[in-house]
Amino acid sequence: MNIWNRLSGIAATAGLAVVFLVAVVVEAAAIAQTWGARHWLAGGTAAVVVCVLALVRRRQRTWAAVAGLVIAGLAIAAARVFHLPAEPGPAMALALAVLVGSAVRALPPVPAGALAAGGLTVVGGALLAARPESGGSLGVVAMNAVAWLSAVTAGLALRSQDDRAAATAETVRRDERLELARELHDVVAHHITGMLLQAQAAHLVARKNPGQVTESLTEIEAAGTEALRAMRRVVGLLRDTGDAPPASAGPEQLGALVERFNRQGPPVRLRVPDKSAAWPPEVTSTVYRIVREALTNVARHAPHAHDVTVTVDQRPSSITVEVSDDAPPGVARAAQRGGYGLIGMRERVETLGGTLHAGPRAPTGWSVLATLPLDDKGPR
Repeated sequence: MNIWNRLSGIAATAGLAVVFLVAVVVEAAAIAQTWGARHWLAGGTAAVVVCVLALVRRRQRTWAAVAGLVIAGLAIAAARVFHLPAEPGPAMALALAVLVGSAVRALPPVPAGALAAGGLTVVGGALLAARPESGGSLGVVAMNAVAWLSAVTAGLALRSQDDRAAATAETVRRDERLELARELHDVVAHHITGMLLQAQAAHLVARKNPGQVTESLTEIEAAGTEALRAMRRVVGLLRDTGDAPPASAGPEQLGALVERFNRQGPPVRLRVPDKSAAWPPEVTSTVYRIVREALTNVARHAPHAHDVTVTVDQRPSSITVEVSDDAPPGVARAAQRGGYGLIGMRERVETLGGTLHAGPRAPTGWSVLATLPLDDKGPR
């Protein structure tokens, strides 16, 4: 979870706390004017406890919802026995709606359905405890019924949205794995073809000049080592492969990509290591894909950036690529940048044994930073 998600979560919790506080104060004032302040103490205490449970529900959604429903049931019984204002009141009804809606959205189907049924039971209990002579009691029942129905409806809608997002993200990950697998297939096929040609040549050389066979065998060994290194990276990818054609050859150079971006977006500075450095083909293509995705996000979500920098740094055992901009910060922009393109990039990078981080940078702007290993210690 990045800093923007944490900040948005804190803001949402703080806003909900303010809403609960307002509901508790309004309910207390209304009962004080009609029944007297002391008649609100029991129900008010229960409402405050349920509101607190709703605020901390993410730590333990199931038990928070169960505790809230039990407290609501006890409040209904106490109100009936001791002739107190009908429960659950507005504050507790709102907190119960949050607990039930959160459970319906996030929990597995069985406990989610059970807690939704529990919320309906509370509404039924309020109806049974309502005093026929009191029109206000029936109003409380109607309010709780509407709150429960709204919670279940919202929870189901958000659950469906989460399921669609998860399915889309999984599709992106699978497609990325398949594409990388096809690229690596080309790499391995290239090396194996070279090995076969060198082996055939070694047979011919052995007949005429046996002393040169060692050199041919050394080249075959080097090609085999490189092919094995690439194959180790692809082992975890070949799961859902079909008969799709292999991907195209290696990507175009970063310089051409940056030049094309400069014609339609903010100016980009490119910093790259020595051009003579040789990287594994799968690393080269991944660096290109990361830069392309990051620059695309800048064009879409940070068009007002004044400076964009692409930095590629080579170390003895890894390649580091960072794309950063100086666009002003914004929660909305942060949410937009966390799209499915970065999901695919993270899948590709992690499959190669690397890491990818995307998020705000100090003092302003956004950064995408990836590290890719150059050795053969990736996933096997």
